[in-house]
Amino acid sequence: MTTLALGPSWLDPDYLLQTFGPIGLLVIVFAESGLLIGFFLPGDSLLFTTGLLITTGKLDMPLWLMCVLVVFAAVLGDQVGYLFGKKVGPSLFSRPDSKLFKQENVEKAHEFFEKYGPKSLVLARFVPIVRTFTPIIAGVSGMNYRSFVTFNIIGGTLWGAGVTLLGAALGNVEFVHKNIELILVAIVLISVVPIAIEFLRARSKAKKNPSAEGPGGPGQSPQRGGRHAKR
Repeated sequence: MTTLALGPSWLDPDYLLQTFGPIGLLVIVFAESGLLIGFFLPGDSLLFTTGLLITTGKLDMPLWLMCVLVVFAAVLGDQVGYLFGKKVGPSLFSRPDSKLFKQENVEKAHEFFEKYGPKSLVLARFVPIVRTFTPIIAGVSGMNYRSFVTFNIIGGTLWGAGVTLLGAALGNVEFVHKNIELILVAIVLISVVPIAIEFLRARSKAKKNPSAEGPGGPGQSPQRGGRHAKR
């Protein structure tokens, strides 16, 4: 199977699976779920492609086992992200930008967490970039650990197993099988829609209420954690 290149070959899901196999997939899921360097990895399309390859017999591994391993890697990644956030605390928000770290990504994840609370751990799984930083923000904000674990497992299961099973379910559909390139492009485009909507909404809000960027507004550094911090 060949896929339409959306960037460097090493970000192509088919290339990654053929080169690194299931172990590489699990490492990527783990990194994207909670390591700062994992935000650019193609999690959604990679999981979808994995399910498709399994159901078409091009990847020799039981589907149920793959789902279990993916969920485990996703949950473990978020756990590491939470502990990292809890340890680094406010220093994360004063870290200078670099090629692999942008302060705006942290701020977006913080706003997402503040808006949706604990359930953001579930919703963020389906939003690229935000899903990498949200567990870290949860740790920074001092979210109750038991609640974090609960929502982490729910989110990791729905995303990890859900997207993989979706790929497997659609893998035998003739249209999908013949147009896999377009399907993968669609997945990537759909996955960035929430980010685009949030960006446009924030931009519109800033234009209507410029004063909101002052003290206490969206531009304020959230160094002390949000409303979900421990008392």
